[in-house]
Amino acid sequence: MFKFIVKLHPEIAIKSKSVRKRFTKLLEKNIEILLSRVDEQIKVKNNWDNITVTSAKSDQSTREALIDNLKRVPGIVQFIEVQETLFESIDDIYQRTLALAGHTIENKTFCVRVKRRGNHDFTSSDVERYVGGGLNQNVSGASVKLSKPEVTVKIEIKDDLAYIVTHTHYGIGGFPLPTQEDVLSLISGGFDSGVATYQMIRKGARTHFLFFNLGGAAHEIGVKQVSHYLWKQYSSTHKVKFITVDFEPVVAEILENIENGQMGVVLKRMMMRAGSQIAGRFNIPALVTGESIGQVSSQTLANLNVIDRVTETLIVRPLIQHDKADIIKIAREIGTIEMAEAMPEYCGVISKKPTVKAKLETILEEEQKFDFDVLDTVVANATVKDIRDIEVEAKEEVKEAETASELPENGVVLDIRSPDEEDANPLEIEGVEVVHLPFFRLATKFADLPQDKEYYLYCAKGVMSQLQALILHENGFKNVKVYKPE
Repeated sequence: MFKFIVKLHPEIAIKSKSVRKRFTKLLEKNIEILLSRVDEQIKVKNNWDNITVTSAKSDQSTREALIDNLKRVPGIVQFIEVQETLFESIDDIYQRTLALAGHTIENKTFCVRVKRRGNHDFTSSDVERYVGGGLNQNVSGASVKLSKPEVTVKIEIKDDLAYIVTHTHYGIGGFPLPTQEDVLSLISGGFDSGVATYQMIRKGARTHFLFFNLGGAAHEIGVKQVSHYLWKQYSSTHKVKFITVDFEPVVAEILENIENGQMGVVLKRMMMRAGSQIAGRFNIPALVTGESIGQVSSQTLANLNVIDRVTETLIVRPLIQHDKADIIKIAREIGTIEMAEAMPEYCGVISKKPTVKAKLETILEEEQKFDFDVLDTVVANATVKDIRDIEVEAKEEVKEAETASELPENGVVLDIRSPDEEDANPLEIEGVEVVHLPFFRLATKFADLPQDKEYYLYCAKGVMSQLQALILHENGFKNVKVYKPE
């Protein structure tokens, strides 16, 4: 049999009686939902100041699964694994402790710490002295050390039951789901948005996912993998939505009409507009982003101020003061680092000299050149799915277009870089036809090209070329490959 005692988060323990009752009831329910998937007969009991979890099973795989799940429940800071025993005397407690914990203190310094509740003819100190003395005499190499021992033997006594702590485990903390209101996380699949999403789940907010697709099917599959993983690991007790908006038409509109230096801020404002509309559709009161001050040009205080003014919807930025190293460390701890590292670094709007001090009047003037029917259309066509329904899609392999470092005689290179990039460093290949067609015009202009030729897409890093080639493949154009010179 396995028994665990879940300690309440200190911030829950200090709440008013009614709030504490609601929080602990939600935590109890969430634990029961999760652990019943491991053991259908699991028993979860709310004891006001703690929650006990008992499983009648005894196999190691069940124990490990129970521990793994408890470690990932929002609202659990710490839980102890205990062996429960009836006792009539202090010696009974000592004998059971010797059997369970004796091997852990061999050749080590130790102390005994006891917590006691109920009416007894002994004190906690009496038990500590008796058990500690017995262990000191009967365990090889063990010696008592009251200050900073190598091992602390913990015992909890309640009425006629003693609980000998065999292991202490640590959870993710935070608050139980859904003690806070729902939020809509703008997920890109990278380090920042994944960690920001986790932080909101951990704080007890049921977190839905909003993905602005700038890079075709490959990017979408990667983001679905991250989103489904975060949900399954940390919030699978509650259903959430995964919403996709095809933002390529918006990017194309910005690249065609907005002044180069202002494009990044305008793109973010368009995202916030769209996010606000979708959040309103589902009565979600806040958006979440992975932005951090000064991390990139659009994330200066001046630019964030201008971005926020586009909507009255609350924008939450849990990583606002985090360093990149801190974010990557958390990504590693929560298990998203490998997916984030593999995510294409797609930048839909490439500014040569992006503004770091945007002025609202300048941005408003630029936005007058934007056709807002484009934004309204992509929002209206947003795809909404239950997060559970994307599991199969999230497991799909990310396809790659064929890459070539050498070109055939009749091959045509399509330089898909932005006009500024192409002007700064023109691409010339002896004996090969090179056509400049910016990536944001490919969707509408590629079909006009002679289709009896093989086209090789080129960009500086090969990432944009790979994404655009896959998009063209999806649209039925199979005569497209990626050119990546050695």
